[in-house]
Amino acid sequence: MLSTHIDVAMVAVLGVPDPKWGEAVTAVIVPRDGSKPAAAELIDLVKRRTGPAHAPKHLEFVDALPMTSVGKIDKKALKAKFWAGQQRLVG
Repeated sequence: MLSTHIDVAMVAVLGVPDPKWGEAVTAVIVPRDGSKPAAAELIDLVKRRTGPAHAPKHLEFVDALPMTSVGKIDKKALKAKFWAGQQRLVG
């Protein structure tokens, strides 16, 4: 969904620790060169198309996503960053 936005080059969506919900939907986004997507606009895009329950609670903008040796987004590496120091890994 977020990858359809003109200002988004790549995106990974995952659950990260959240004190209120236990785990919250978070989008890690690589913007297209020269663009600066607005977080509120991206969240609204998801809310309009799939409903508020599916919208990310947090957005993080990065220069690049970690990739596996076969060229896929390495979600384990992404999750490790967010879950470091937690007593248990929910995601």
